[in-house]
Amino acid sequence: MAKTYDVCIRGAGIVGRSLALHLAAKRLRVALVDQDPHSNLAHSDVRAYALSPASRTLLEAIRCWPAEAHATPVTQMQVQGDQGEPLVFDAAQQGVPALNWIVDVPILENLLKEAVRFQPLIDMVEQPTKAELTVVCEGRASKTRQEYGVNFEVKPYAQWALATRVRCSIGHGQVARQWFDDGNILALLPLEGPNGHLCALVWSVSPERAQLLQNLTPEDFCAELESASQHALGSMELSGERKTWPLQAAQAQRWVGTKDGASWVLAGDAAHNVHPLAGQGLNLGLGDVAELVKILDHRAYWRSVGDLKLLRAYERARKADFAVVGGSGDALQQLFGQQHPAWQALRKIGMLGFERSGPLKRWVTDRAMGTTHRTSGIP
Repeated sequence: MAKTYDVCIRGAGIVGRSLALHLAAKRLRVALVDQDPHSNLAHSDVRAYALSPASRTLLEAIRCWPAEAHATPVTQMQVQGDQGEPLVFDAAQQGVPALNWIVDVPILENLLKEAVRFQPLIDMVEQPTKAELTVVCEGRASKTRQEYGVNFEVKPYAQWALATRVRCSIGHGQVARQWFDDGNILALLPLEGPNGHLCALVWSVSPERAQLLQNLTPEDFCAELESASQHALGSMELSGERKTWPLQAAQAQRWVGTKDGASWVLAGDAAHNVHPLAGQGLNLGLGDVAELVKILDHRAYWRSVGDLKLLRAYERARKADFAVVGGSGDALQQLFGQQHPAWQALRKIGMLGFERSGPLKRWVTDRAMGTTHRTSGIP
C-alpha cells in the first residue's frame, strides 16, 4: 500500500530541509523531493550566509546550528561609502552578543542532511508525490512554479556577484566589512571563528568586470581586492574557487494556490529574490519556514494543512515582510548604484546623518537582526 503524506516539499536545500524537520517535529508526515540526490558539490561551495538571531533560533530548535568555528559571530559591521567615516553597527551598543553569524554553507547543509536521515517521519523521494499540501522550495529557477502558471516578476540588476574565499594577513576581528564604490559593492565576511583570518567574499560588479575578475590570475585578483578593500585586512591569498552569477530582485505574483484538488505554497527563493548587499536572502527563506510552521501548528484540529484560509494568512504575512526587506535592499542598490557626483554627495550626507540618528539606527539594526520580526522563532 502506497504511503500517504501530509506535506510534499519540492526542493531539498536549506529552506526545504529546515521546513521538513520542523513539520516532522509537529508529527506531520513529509515527503522531501531531492531530484539530484547523488550530487555533492560541497567541496567547491564558497557560499556563506549572514544569519540573524531569528534564523539561529529556528535552526537551534532542530539541532542544526553549527559549532562556533563554522558560525562566526559578527560583533561589528562597518559600511564604507563615498569617502568619509564608515557607518558602524556595534553589537555592544545593541546589548547583544552578536549582530549576526556568518555560517559556512556546506557545514550547515551537512547538518541538515544528517538530521533528515534520522527523522522517521521524513521520506526522501526523487519524484513529487501526492499530499494535502505541496511546498515549493526549488530556488529562483523553480520548474514547479512555472508548471503552476505563477508569474515571477523579475527585475534584473546590471550586476553579477562574484564569490570566493580569501585568507588575510590581518585577522578579521569578527567584523563584517562592506564597501560601496562607483556602483560596486564589496563585502568581506568573517569565517573560522573569532580569531580567524579567513573571509567569505561577495563582490557585486558589472557583468563585464565580473568576467574580468574571474579571469585574472590569483595574484592579480588579490591585488585588485586589496586595493578595493583599502588594505583593511592586509595582504590576501585566494582560498577557494571564484563563482559568479547574475543578480536580480524578484517576487512571485501568487504564493498560494491549488492544483488537481491539492494546495500549494511557495517558500524561499522560489517566492522571492533580493540583492545580497543586505545579507537577507536566506533569513527571508527561513522566515517563510517559521511562519508556515506556526500557522500549520496552530490550526484548529478540523482544518487540513492544505486549508487555503490558513495558507493565505501565510502569504499575507510573508509578503508584508518581503515588502520591507526586499524594498529596502532594492532602494539601497539603486542609491549606491548612481555614480553622478551629486548622488555621491547626497549619500555622504545621508550616511553621516544616519550614523548620528540614534533611535532610527537602532530600529534599522533591530530589523536586520530579526529582533523586531514577527516570526522570530518557532512555537
